[in-house]
Amino acid sequence: MLLHHLVRTAAARTPSAPAVHSEATTVSYRELNTLADRQAAALHALGVRAGDRVLIWAAKSVAVVSLMQAALRLGAIYVPVAPTNPAPRVARIAASCTPAVIVTDGADFPGPVIHIDALTHDGPPPPEPAVSEDDPAYILYTSGSTGEPKGVLISHRNALAFVRWAAAETSLSPGDRLSNHAPFNFDLSVFDLYGAFLAGASVDLVPSDLAYSPSELLAFLQDRRITVWYSVPSALLLMMRFGGLLDHPAPPALRICVFAGEPFPINGVLELHTAWPGVRLYNWYGPTETNVCTAYEVTEADLARTTGLPIGQACSGDTITLDDDGEIVVQGPTVMLGYWGGPPQGDTYRTGDIGRFGVDGNLEYIGRRDAMVKVRGHRIELGEIEAAIGQHPSVAAVAVVVVGTGIDTKLRAAVVPTPGANPPGLLSLKAHCAEHLPRYMIIDEVSIVDELPRTANGKTDRAALIATR
Repeated sequence: MLLHHLVRTAAARTPSAPAVHSEATTVSYRELNTLADRQAAALHALGVRAGDRVLIWAAKSVAVVSLMQAALRLGAIYVPVAPTNPAPRVARIAASCTPAVIVTDGADFPGPVIHIDALTHDGPPPPEPAVSEDDPAYILYTSGSTGEPKGVLISHRNALAFVRWAAAETSLSPGDRLSNHAPFNFDLSVFDLYGAFLAGASVDLVPSDLAYSPSELLAFLQDRRITVWYSVPSALLLMMRFGGLLDHPAPPALRICVFAGEPFPINGVLELHTAWPGVRLYNWYGPTETNVCTAYEVTEADLARTTGLPIGQACSGDTITLDDDGEIVVQGPTVMLGYWGGPPQGDTYRTGDIGRFGVDGNLEYIGRRDAMVKVRGHRIELGEIEAAIGQHPSVAAVAVVVVGTGIDTKLRAAVVPTPGANPPGLLSLKAHCAEHLPRYMIIDEVSIVDELPRTANGKTDRAALIATR
């Protein structure tokens, strides 16, 4: 079984069942399957073959969902890139993965591209090449510590090990309607899409401009009769704080609410659990390199909890251990093939996260070992932001830190100005970031300093930067 077989199977079993809802558009499994075949024929006519990369820089849509299926049917590897990424960053991603074709929905890119609407072919679909579960399916580019994005290479087996577990854990059925809140380059979207396709259920795409609009998200959850919601905690907290999520009973269709990508403050979890007693709440954990490797379901016993919510027990067929320093180490079928262009990963991945096992045997998340952070659910290497800001002509040195928690989290840059230059202002640096980084990596605050504080061993003292403004 391969990822693209899920749609083919559902189309054969229930061809008229809804597969994808995108705003006013709904397509059945038959229609999705046909569109994917036509796009596969078009890609094949352009010379795309097994192992080639297809970079997709476009907003979420039915056409993008089917295009990912089309690439897989050719044995190609799709590379989704959210439209919030500026062209220079997309160019760096393209230089890394060397795609056979770049597909957009109209974005201005300095190079040859194909508009997604032009990817259609009336001829028969090409024969599928011989592909195994261990072959790569897609690349998810994340923030890189060197200032360059790095591509996490995921196989069919990696993704299916998680999807099969998740679908069973949440008892997905053809009558379910899953939300898709995350962009397609974020690993949360894997469950939304492929969990739905495995079960023959439908997935409802949340438009990117609604992703952090609390009132609109609440209306989406209610009006679209979502049964399974999956998002970062920040989205739920926004809906709770500013969208009136808890002012009414739980949406009548909702039965599962899953959150992942960052810690959910315990008070918010307990408030949600109390307000939604009939909705099962799950806390899932795992870096992009492993997708979800541990899981925890909130229970009545957690109402007495005063510490953070556990990340739970190993899942998806993985094994979790802690090394002598408490670093979480994952072994098993969800561990990525490796970083694109790098050596094979093997079946073990060191997460860089520190954890501990509680007295009840559940794993608890403590924090990061390095400068990788989570901001509103997005994994960010601070080094990539620093590398971008360091290109500003008025910046001699820069360090970026995270201040605040939850939806109040902010990215603060401490900047040493270039000698003789006027210190750059916040608006100038925001505009500069917007030219080089996706929206979620644009700084919120800036402080001008004469020099960056250092620790005893000469490293930037980030703790001191957090403590001062």
